[in-house]
Amino acid sequence: MRIIFMGTPDFSVGTLEALCEAGHDVCLAVTQPDKPKGRGKEMQPTPVKEAAQKHGIPVFQPKRVREPECVEELKKYNADVIVVVAFGQILPKTILELTPYGCINVHASLLPKYRGAAPIQWSIIEGEAVTGVTTMQMDEGLDTGDMLLKTEVPIAEDETGGSLHDKLSAAGAALCVETLAALENHTVSPQKQGDSPTAYAKMLDKKMGDIDWNDSARRIERLVRALSPWPSAYTRWGDRVMKIWRAGAEPGETAEAAPGTVVAVGKDSFSVQTGDGILKVYELQIPGKKRMETGAFLRGYAMERGTIFTRG
Repeated sequence: MRIIFMGTPDFSVGTLEALCEAGHDVCLAVTQPDKPKGRGKEMQPTPVKEAAQKHGIPVFQPKRVREPECVEELKKYNADVIVVVAFGQILPKTILELTPYGCINVHASLLPKYRGAAPIQWSIIEGEAVTGVTTMQMDEGLDTGDMLLKTEVPIAEDETGGSLHDKLSAAGAALCVETLAALENHTVSPQKQGDSPTAYAKMLDKKMGDIDWNDSARRIERLVRALSPWPSAYTRWGDRVMKIWRAGAEPGETAEAAPGTVVAVGKDSFSVQTGDGILKVYELQIPGKKRMETGAFLRGYAMERGTIFTRG
């Protein structure tokens, strides 16, 4: 098929690569404009732009995809279908209906669960045992279009946002290729979604990582995993911010202490009382230092029982 591909971050790249490998004619890659990055504020191309250039695919980077001139530009390519994977802008009806097969989206959840910008992380935070990818015929709603195909991906007990991102990116790439073949062969029947049983998976921001010690140990442990590697879970330790990278929940344990209080210090970890159970911290980071095992931290810094962590 002749494809216009629309995507921006790392998650999108796997699908772009898979479409090329499957022999499809990706005639254009549409991605967000370059952004300044780092101390030098050098303009950084998006991962999709870099991947497209590697394959010799023309790149189009509109500031607002809704502008009429953008639609006219897309019309020039006479594509059969538009594939959309984490593009980052809402598409107008004029684009949704531009090609014979419309716009096909790869979404990182088992729709109608976890519509929204951050389904990967929210599925971990909410304690799901299984997630997956859904391909969808896009409409004007937010992740509300008719479902085409799904594939399930189990969530491991030590799953992080980063590891699940990679699994779902690979699963979505394969599912997209399968979906396009099914559309061409008329072997797929679109299914209406119905209402979502979960809250909208809102976009991540740094404030989400500020640990509320009144939450349960289980939920905090899931938050730690979900927000790794970005934006990370953290707490305030005196006048410093401590990032927590790996922890374990002991939901049946409790101590006579307020949530956020260190109740035990061992050789390789320390334990913090939560609103329900105790959280054992195994890996952390403090300002100016790299990530380290808690045992290494304890050999260089004093952590005493009764220390209180607060919100940042």
